[in-house]
Amino acid sequence: MTETADSLRRRLVLALAFAPTLAFAHGALAEEEYRPSVGQAGKDVIWVPTPDSLVERMLQMAQVGPNDYVIDLGSGDGRTVILAAKAFRARSLGVEFNPKMVELARRNAEKEGVADTAKFVVGDIFAFDFSRATVVTLYLLDELNLRLRPRLLAMRPGTRIVSHEFDMGEWHPDEATIVNDHPARLWVVPAKVEGDWKLAYDIGAPVGAVLRFKQAFQQVEGMIVSSVVRLGLREPRLRGDRIEFGLVDFRGVLHQFSGRVRGGVISGTVRSGSAPGRRFRAERVSAG
Repeated sequence: MTETADSLRRRLVLALAFAPTLAFAHGALAEEEYRPSVGQAGKDVIWVPTPDSLVERMLQMAQVGPNDYVIDLGSGDGRTVILAAKAFRARSLGVEFNPKMVELARRNAEKEGVADTAKFVVGDIFAFDFSRATVVTLYLLDELNLRLRPRLLAMRPGTRIVSHEFDMGEWHPDEATIVNDHPARLWVVPAKVEGDWKLAYDIGAPVGAVLRFKQAFQQVEGMIVSSVVRLGLREPRLRGDRIEFGLVDFRGVLHQFSGRVRGGVISGTVRSGSAPGRRFRAERVSAG
């Protein structure tokens, strides 16, 4: 049977009308079908996902909670960001160089019902500003961690950094764990305390005595320094912005100091034997 010219025109019009819809559906299907392969090349590292059991443990180590803002550097398929939002109720953000990975992660967040709190952006982790994070998660390489280390150490004291597998050189972790042969390490960004501090607390010190700290990352040493004597501090400990140390004063009395570092001020409480705790304050005189 021969098709009339009018009939042919109607079929062409219908085909053209549905073409954009069919093309869109085909494109959406192709996008949905993107699946990364383990070991595929990325900008700085190949993609190997962190096991879900270790992701959970890393977030537990960091004590993630609803008040946290978790940023995952090199977020891949989004599992760390999504778990932080879903199981720990934290706001979270993944930074990933591969746009297809970012779209995949966004779809995964939608499926898990956390698209409002688990966000993803295309970005270079070495150019991206992650300074607002309270928790940073990583699965990179030792040398990449070292490149990021100065920026991590410049973050707010108390910020928690958790890395799958890889280290930070001389900055030793505060905690380490292994889950099914996969290691994870935690660092807490330490406050900067090195230098001299004027201690506003009666320790029977000669005029001009100062509290002096030396610091290597979270490791600290300290002493009271005067013109005639130097008295070492007992078991100084720094974790984030919290500092503790003991001091046997110039009269032989042991005092236990516990305080917080806020810029150029350390303040907190002192306990001396069974006496009630008293307040103390120390102001920075000079940096180390």
